Formats: sequence, structure tokens, C-alpha cells
Amino acid sequence: MTTPIATTMSGGEAVAVALEGLGVSHVFGIVSVHNVPILDAIARSGVIELVECRHEQGAVHAADGYARATGRLGVAVTSTGPGAANAMGGLFEAYFASSPVLMITGQVESDSYGRGKGVLHEAESQLSMLRTVTRRSEHVRRHGEIVDVIHHVVADILSGRPRPGAIEIPIDLQYAHGETVVRPPLPVERRAPDEASIGRAVTLVREARRPLIVAGGGAVGGDAGEALVALAERLDAPVLTTIEGRGAIAEDHPLAIGPNTDLSSMDSLWADADVVLAVGTRFQQNNNVHKALTIPGRLVHLDADVETIGRIHPVDVALVGDARLGLEAIIDGLDGLSGRGDATPDPAWADGARALRAQAQAETRDSIGPDLESIMDSIRSTLPREAIVAKDATVSAYLWGNRMLPVLAPRTTLRPVSMAIGPGVPLAIGAAVATGRTTVVIQGDGGLMLSLGELAVAVQKELPLVVCVFNDRGYGILRFLQDMTMGGRRTGVELATPDFAALARAVGMQAANVTSAAEFAASFSAAVESRRPWLLDIDLTALAPMQIRPQRPSTRPPQAR
Repeated sequence: MTTPIATTMSGGEAVAVALEGLGVSHVFGIVSVHNVPILDAIARSGVIELVECRHEQGAVHAADGYARATGRLGVAVTSTGPGAANAMGGLFEAYFASSPVLMITGQVESDSYGRGKGVLHEAESQLSMLRTVTRRSEHVRRHGEIVDVIHHVVADILSGRPRPGAIEIPIDLQYAHGETVVRPPLPVERRAPDEASIGRAVTLVREARRPLIVAGGGAVGGDAGEALVALAERLDAPVLTTIEGRGAIAEDHPLAIGPNTDLSSMDSLWADADVVLAVGTRFQQNNNVHKALTIPGRLVHLDADVETIGRIHPVDVALVGDARLGLEAIIDGLDGLSGRGDATPDPAWADGARALRAQAQAETRDSIGPDLESIMDSIRSTLPREAIVAKDATVSAYLWGNRMLPVLAPRTTLRPVSMAIGPGVPLAIGAAVATGRTTVVIQGDGGLMLSLGELAVAVQKELPLVVCVFNDRGYGILRFLQDMTMGGRRTGVELATPDFAALARAVGMQAANVTSAAEFAASFSAAVESRRPWLLDIDLTALAPMQIRPQRPSTRPPQAR
């Protein structure tokens, strides 16, 4: 559709038509008296499929997983009041992760809105609540503006640095029929950095003897991987990534130094780089303040969000714009010049970076123990290259899932960026729905208890989902923290743990109890081969223990620039 079309339809149908025009193929949600017309219209359209989740927070997490796995808009539909409140944790995570998620929720009848009558699911401050965890949230006041409101909110949350958005639609407007003007979606802004800044960046990277590239989630979200690899190869520049930047460069590439921006063992790499090109990263506090990261060399920072540039580290060149367009502009600038300038590239630079990575990998393998090392290697050798792995906030993810399990393609690794426990399963469900690819969850027993109901979604949709529950019967990382800080006193970390395999079978999943690395390899292979929902309950207490070791003190000297 290229021209506006005026037609008569219900408000629910207007929502469905707007989403169809945006290319939406799935919505995640729970039916309610305050969204029936929307979900009915979606079902009748035959274009969009409803994924029936079991909790509104899970629905938004699943929409988030869908968005991260595809780069497209993820959509959740909830009820007003308690339904929207339930979804807040999912919106919080999507906001923290810079994920383009749209939540459409109901609202009470227009003539009751704001009048405090105590009607069903009344939530007069709902919009204010939603605005705390979204870039933009809107209330629809007239039937005829439904399509336009959806288009404006979506264009906003997809432009620049993505963020979630929300729209509340009173139930009477969802039922009402009237003329609706259906227009094409609004264009989404992708802006390249200005030419003068690109020119300064080109000068710096061309003169670098020891260039270092640091790639964050914006490099993946901006589909900048191909350009990033091309520039790294041209400069022979090692590439460090954040956890969210994993997949921007395949981790079996010779220039990939892994997701090790926070390791003090990488001190010399930061200290010796004469030019650092940071792409799509906000330099999260844990990596910078707590671990004393400084950047002595010149810093070129490329990011779509101007507010992140210079917030943590002073910059020499600020590149405000899209990651892919910015990297392509730097490459084009280098193409217009000959050679590497007056600088002589350091022939030992990339080899030294690879040696640091090998050292970090060896230390991590030693700390996780032989059984979990074998399990990690079984996962990677069994999975196709573009299979998806979602890691919840759990000890297994912290120690090896987020750092060591190789990521070989973009958009194949997910985790709760906010470090919340529980999103692993619904994030994975969204990714599996979106791609149809085998999807694996690395989950702790404590976190799984927050999303148990979503296992039924995987069964209902017959998803190729393998949930690996690393079960230590409690909150392992918090045991470690309490032992360090509370003199060995433990509070609230020992949990009554169900038989997860039996629970999985009760909802129709295949399942196995695992007590050894060999049992894991056999069961995991069977699960992946089946392309059906599986759960593996892995008894961590039966395996060689992981060693949680605090990092050695940083050697980075305090440095002002």
C-alpha cells in the first residue's frame, strides 16, 4: 500500500491492519476482556499469529526475544491494569537492552477513564507507569487515530537507538466502528555520522599502529557485522566485544578476542592500543568504574545515541549515527586514501591480542571444571552454527555461557541485559517462534521458577526448544556473594526445588535427569535431533564444581585525559 485508504472498520480491526502494514507476523499475549476485539481481529485476519503466553511479563520477554533474533519489531498484547502491571518487568528489560518492543494494552471505557469509578481493571495512572520503561507511550482518544498512533510510536522506537513503546486503547474504541484512514508506515530514520567527523576518524584509524575495535550491542542491532569485520581485516585490528556485541564478529575469526571487555587480564590491550574504535557500546559501569577501565589512546566512539558518547570516557572523535552506516563511511574514507599513512603497523599487535584471549580462555576453562567444560563443548559441537542460545542470569551463564560458549553468527545469543533472573525461557520462545531454528536455554533452577508456565507455550507451539536447567537447588551466585560479604551467613538462597523433569513431562515436554557430562551429551544430542520441546535437569551437585574466583586486581593505572 502506497496511498492512504479510507474504510470502515472496528478499532480492533484497525490495530490488526496497522500491524499487518508494519510486517508483523506474530504477537505474544494473553486474552482479556480489555483486548478481545484486538485479538479477535488478528485471528480473523489470518496474517498474524497469536502466541498464547501464560504471563504478561513472559509475553513481553518473548516479544523482546523475537525482536533481538530478527531485528524486527516485537509485539505484545496485554490487558489493562493488572495485565499491564505484570508486563512491566519485560518492558524494563527491553528498555535496558535497547530492544524494539511494542506493547498494546487495553484501557477502561472512555467515559470512565480518569473518573475513579472503580470499574474492572481501572488503572488511571497506567500511562505514567508505562512511560517509566518506554521511550514513548500514548493513550488513544479517538477511534480514527488508532492507526496513526501505532505508526508514530513504532517509527519513534525503531529510529536511532531502539527502545520499547506502549499504547493503551480504551475498550469502547476497540469495539467501535467508524471510518479509518489506513496509511503507509512512517519511515524509520537511520542516520550516518556527519562527513567532517568521519574524516577525523579516518585520519586517526589510518595512522594507528595498534588499533583496537570494541563492538557492543549496537553493532549487532544495527546489522553492522559485515562492515565491522571488513574494517577489522583492513586494519588488522583485534576486536573485543561486550556480551551484547557477541556475534558482531564470529568468535572463530582470527581477529576475534571475545567478550572480554571487563577482564583485568586484558589490561595491556587497552593500555597499548593507540586508537580505540568503539562501536555501539555505552561502556557499562561494571566494565569501567568497578574494574577501573581507562583508555590511554585516542578514542573514536560511534553510537546512535548521542547521550552515551563521552559519558564514561572522553572522546577524540564523536560519531553520532547508525553503526553500519558509520563503519561503511569509514571504509569509504579509507578507500579514498592510499596506504596506512605515516604509521607502520605493529606486526606483533594482533598476535599479542590472541595470546591474551588464549590466556583468558584457559583460565575460564580451568575454573569451570572438566564436567562443565565437556558440557559446553558438547553444546557447541552439537548445535548448528546459527542455532540460538538464550542464557538466563545464572552462575553457568556468568562463568561460561556468556563468555566461553562460542558465538558464530549475529543474533544467535540472548541474555537478560538487566541481569534479571527468569527471562531466559520466554526470550528463547520468542527467538524460536521468529526463526524456527533450534534454540537452547541455559537456565538456573531459581530463575526457571519465575517462568515455569511458559514451558507450556513451547509445547503448544511445538517449538525446537531445549531448556538446560543447571540445578544447584538455590541461588548459587548469591551464596557466593553472601559468603564473601556476610561472613558465611546465608539468607534466602536455599530453595525447595521440584523435579523439573517431571514438571516438564506434565506439560508435554520430553525430559531427562542428567548427573554426568556423558549423560548430558547423549540427552542433548537426542533433544536437538528431535526438534521438539525438551528439558534437561542437570544436577550441578553431581558434577565437578565450578570455582567462582574474583578477578585479580586491575593493573590499569588511574589516568586523566
